[in-house]
This record gives sequence, C-alpha cells and structure tokens, in this order.
Amino acid sequence: MTTPRPPRPPRIDLLDELSWRGLLHQCTDEAGLRDHLADPDTHPRKVYIGFDPTAPSLTIGNLVQIMNLARVRQAGHIPVVVMGGGTGLIGDPSGKSAERTLMTYEIVQSHVRSQRPIFDAVLGTVDGPDYLVFNNADWLMKISYLDALRDIGKFFSVNMMMQKESVKARLENREQGISYTEFSYMILQSYDFAHLYEHEGVTVQGGGSDQFGNIVAGTDLIRRQHAARDQEAPHAFGLTAPLVTKADGGKFGKTESGAIWLTADRTSPYAYYQFWLNASDADAANWIKVFTFLDRATVESLIDRHAQNPGARELQRTLAQEATRILHGGPAMEQAEQAAKALFSGDIAGLDAATLLEVLADVPSSNRDRADLVGEGADPIGVLKDAGLAASNREAREFIANGSVSVNGSKLAEGVRLTEAHLMHGSLMALRRGKKNWHLVRWS
Repeated sequence: MTTPRPPRPPRIDLLDELSWRGLLHQCTDEAGLRDHLADPDTHPRKVYIGFDPTAPSLTIGNLVQIMNLARVRQAGHIPVVVMGGGTGLIGDPSGKSAERTLMTYEIVQSHVRSQRPIFDAVLGTVDGPDYLVFNNADWLMKISYLDALRDIGKFFSVNMMMQKESVKARLENREQGISYTEFSYMILQSYDFAHLYEHEGVTVQGGGSDQFGNIVAGTDLIRRQHAARDQEAPHAFGLTAPLVTKADGGKFGKTESGAIWLTADRTSPYAYYQFWLNASDADAANWIKVFTFLDRATVESLIDRHAQNPGARELQRTLAQEATRILHGGPAMEQAEQAAKALFSGDIAGLDAATLLEVLADVPSSNRDRADLVGEGADPIGVLKDAGLAASNREAREFIANGSVSVNGSKLAEGVRLTEAHLMHGSLMALRRGKKNWHLVRWS
C-alpha cells in the first residue's frame, strides 16, 4: 500500500530549513543574509544557482541544488535557474584533473533544451512564487574580448585566481596543466552573478561547496564594480551546501551500472526507485532530509520508527516513494513500486515488456531455440539444469515435485512441458526456483 503523501508544508525559513537538513555549509555573511531574506512577503529575493550542460541530463548530485531552489520557492523567495549555455562552452575546471573536451555550440544548446524539463518537474512540485530560467549564453555571447578584459578582467587578481584549489592542483601537475580557457571560467561565472544582479535583481547565489571560490569571486566583482562607479555598497550574498556523500565512503550517485540520471531515458523510474530503496540505514536517514520535502517532524518520526524496527525498511521505502514522486510523478512512482513488489512476490506476468526486462536486468539469462517449444514442447528438467537452477536432472525433478519452481510467477506442475503458451511478450520466459533464484530465457 502506498504511503499517503502529506499535505504541502507551510512557508519555511530558508536558512533554518537548510541548516536542519544539513545543507548549509558556507555563507559569505550569514547574519546579513538572514536579514536580507527576512520579509519575503514585502521583499521576495531572487536566488540563483547555475547548471552547466555537460550532458543531455543531470545526475542526482545536481539534484541537491535543484531541491534547494525548490526550498527557496517554499520560503516565499524567487528561485532562478541559470543554464550554462555560455559557460558550458568553456567548462568548469573544479573537480577535474585534466582539460575538458570542448563541445560545439549546437551540442551545448541541445543539452540545455534536454535538461529544462528536469527543473520544471522538481520546482513545480512545491508552491511559491514563479521561478525564472535563464541561459547565460544570452549575455555571455554578446561580450567582446576587449570588453571582457576592460570591464571584467581588470577587477580580478591573477594571484587570487591561482590560489583556487582546482587551479592550484592543475598547476602542480606539469603534465596536465590548465589552459587559459579553463583558467578564465571563474571570470565568466562571476560575471553571471554581476549581470543578474544588475539586470534581474538577483542578490543571492547558491551552489555546492566546491563552488564557493567562484561564488565569492562573484560577490567581489559586484562590490568592486559598484565601488568603481562610486555607488552604494551592494547587497550580494553567497551560500553553499556540502557535497553529498555515502556513509561507507563510496561515491554518491553511482551504481555498478553507472550514474543515476534525472531523465527517464537514462535512468528509468524503476531504477531510480530502486536506488533509493537500496540505501543503507545511515544513508537513508541523511538522504531523506536532502531529497524529499517531508517536514522535520515527519522525518524525525520516520527515523525513530526505523530505529525501533529497521527490518521493516519504512525509512527506505518512504525515501524511494517521495524521491521518485518528486522527479517522475505519482503514476510513475506507483508503477515502479508495483514492479519492485512483483519481483519480490514473483507475480511478474502483468508487467509490460520494458519493465519486465528492467526488473530482471540483473538476473542470469540465456538464449534458446524457440523451435524446441513447438509440438510436445521442451523438457523443463533440462532447461532448469542448463539455466543453473538445478545441479542435476534428479535435483530438477525434486524441485518441481516439491513446488519450488515457477514459470512467469506460476508454479510448474509435474509432467508439464514448456511450450509457446508459456512465453511472455512473444519470446520471454522467467524461471524461478525458491524465492530469490531467477533466470530469464529468451526464446528466438
């Protein structure tokens, strides 16, 4: 039974909310920012986070920041998504040990278009002011090289830029080094903030902790530009969230099959649901704060109940339900949950072909000649033995006799041979021995 979704929470205090969820790491001026955000009804503030389109989708590492923008909306302020159609042409050197391969303008803009629905899905989950989406190619592409040097570059100290961790690491590696192109990335990101401050009234930039140097550089650029024009000191702030980790030290957002993506064509709702469902107890207690909108009382109650009965895995199940619903919607979440239950119960006959193949993607499989099913059909004893579900013909007969063998979720009776009537979706047959031993046979 699906856990009913709680009512949407009332308006939140943004900094308090980020703090209890473990998402407030660094801030350029926390006291000043708190005052700045204090009256959303009269003075709603615009808070932006940038996303570089390095691929047609984003991963759950990026989801931390998208969720934080949704919390900006819950707090009554205005979230601003900046898609890096311009900066994506350069590439952020942060966290990279080698130079990025430059992408063409057409590829970058294609990635921008592909990523856009992700923001609409997550930000549309919560109530609040309208959110804004910009592509920084719209202003960065208009700056001439001389303008960049005169109007932006003069406010940057090369000495300061060389102290940035990602730059220092690359400078110390003589084989890799860093190009002037990637070295200049900080200037472009800083200019994003200055442009948004000047033309859109954006006063706060957020990001991951690895972006704090770039964020501070942006606030410094705004301050220096105002000072050069003898203008009043600006109100520009930056804050970061810590990078999410796994409790065992493993890399967050990675599985044996690869990264967890935020679009269904790369990571299906079922696989997405399974990722959260398989979280360890320690990770689930942390991630339910980061990747759901459940309020503090609900989260703390879940964690307490889980501590009393961890075997029920209510914490993981609620995390999987909420996280999947936020990104993919309620129907997709329910379908993913039903598929997971079908695998556990063995009742898989009702699954569509795509879901069936995904549910059984990690089980052993083999290919057999469909002609063997024609006429009197194939002897299941030999099929079970060949599939590794029985060590011998005698053992296969015993398994069938005691009712521990099923075909497509239905127990296989003694004396029954396998025919085309046993096929699902024209070519598939799922064999199970006991509760956990599966084998998928493709008959072609």
